[in-house]
Parts: sequence; structure tokens; C-alpha cells
Amino acid sequence: MCGRFALTTMPGDLIEEFEITAGYSGLPLPSDWNVTPTRQIYAIRENANQQRELTTLSWGMIAPWSKDSTEALRSQSMAINARSESVHEKPTFRNAFRSRRCLIPASGYYEWATELGKYETKQPFFIHSSLPGKNSDQFKTLALAGIWDQWVDSNGEVHESASIITREAVGFLATVHHRMPTFLPVDRWNSWLDPDLKNIDEIRNLMNFEIPNPTIAAPDAHLAAYPVATLVNSTRNNGPELIKEIELGESQTLF
Repeated sequence: MCGRFALTTMPGDLIEEFEITAGYSGLPLPSDWNVTPTRQIYAIRENANQQRELTTLSWGMIAPWSKDSTEALRSQSMAINARSESVHEKPTFRNAFRSRRCLIPASGYYEWATELGKYETKQPFFIHSSLPGKNSDQFKTLALAGIWDQWVDSNGEVHESASIITREAVGFLATVHHRMPTFLPVDRWNSWLDPDLKNIDEIRNLMNFEIPNPTIAAPDAHLAAYPVATLVNSTRNNGPELIKEIELGESQTLF
């Protein structure tokens, strides 16, 4: 799964990197090295004028049937991720998957080791692109497949929220955790963001890397991972020290 991620890229850089034509009219979000569920995040989607826009919404899909804010918050915290295998079927996600898809930018994400690999369980790792970004001190921003929706509260206020779509982990990432976000290469962005594309099989194929693709060889291509300190475990901690690589001793690996 993906339970925490980092985003330190400013709106202007995201507009350039994701070829956003409608711009961004909101206030910039602060750099965040410990994005937690229900927090405001950036998302890229297509607007009513068929332009690619940058917007903000909260992380975790609010169930459409939520009756009040308490119920909405509870449902949201349980729906930060949607499984690629069943997102088209689940009541919370299926309508959004059909016509309200987005990209969620991330500088990287955290995962905690399970018993699958050689690491002690619950050892946090930071996973990011290994490709260079716009600036020499940054890596390329990850494009996570997402879906978004709207919920209207009893006062008529519209709340927009999103979920990250995850898939089975492959390659070296599977030695850390059994799930990973679904990454989309640039040549699939237009189709993914197109709200007029409603054919479920075609949409699901956009997440399928068995289909030959010249942009990316495998879901884990151009990714790097390294262990970080347990500072990220606390939602109160934030700052670049969270993504600083640490060395693991022999007692912190299983073999």
C-alpha cells in the first residue's frame, strides 16, 4: 500500500513537468516530507474545457453516501488507496474510476518492510525516481495513478478527495512490501485523464504493463529505494531529515 509520501515540488515546476495548460490558481502547498491521509495534496486532471489543470484536494476518498462530516472523515481515512484489481468494482471507487481519474504527483513515497524480504519488519524505506528532475538536486516527480470525486455536505459545501491506485509489487520492490503505487508513463497520461474514456477494459489496460510500451520497461523501472529512520512513523515529524538514507546493521537484516 502507500500510506505516506513526500512532495516538495512547487506548483510552477509541476505545471512545467506535467505540461499543465490551465495553470494553478490556488495557494501553493508547503513542501511536505510526510504527507498523511486526509491532508491536502496536488492532483492533475482534465477540466471542463478539456485542459489539463493542477488542483488541490484531500487524500482519501470520501464515500459518496456519507451523511455527515464525521462519517465522511471516517470513510476517507479508510480509502486512501484503491486496489487496481478491484477499483472498477468497489462502490466507493467505481464511478470515479470510470470518469474522474487523475495523476497524483509525488517526490517519493514510504513503505514499511514486511516479512517478504531480508529486512526487519516495519523498517521504513523511501522510494523515488532514479531519473533526474528539472533541477540538478531533484529527481523526476512520480506520476501516481489516482481517482477523485466530490462530496457535498449538509451546508452545500463541495469537498473533493482522491485515492491512489495500488498494484502488486514487482521486482526489487517486492522484497520490501507486497503492494506499490501504480505508476503511469507520460504516453498514457492523456488517455488516463480523458473523462470521455469510459470503457472499463480500456481504462484497466492503461495500468497493464504487459502491454508493450517504449517509455517504461516495467513498473519498477527507474525507481530507487533506501532505508530511512523511523522518524517518518510519527505524523508530527516533517522535514528533509525524513528522507535521509541510513545504514542498516547486521541485526537489522534477516540474512
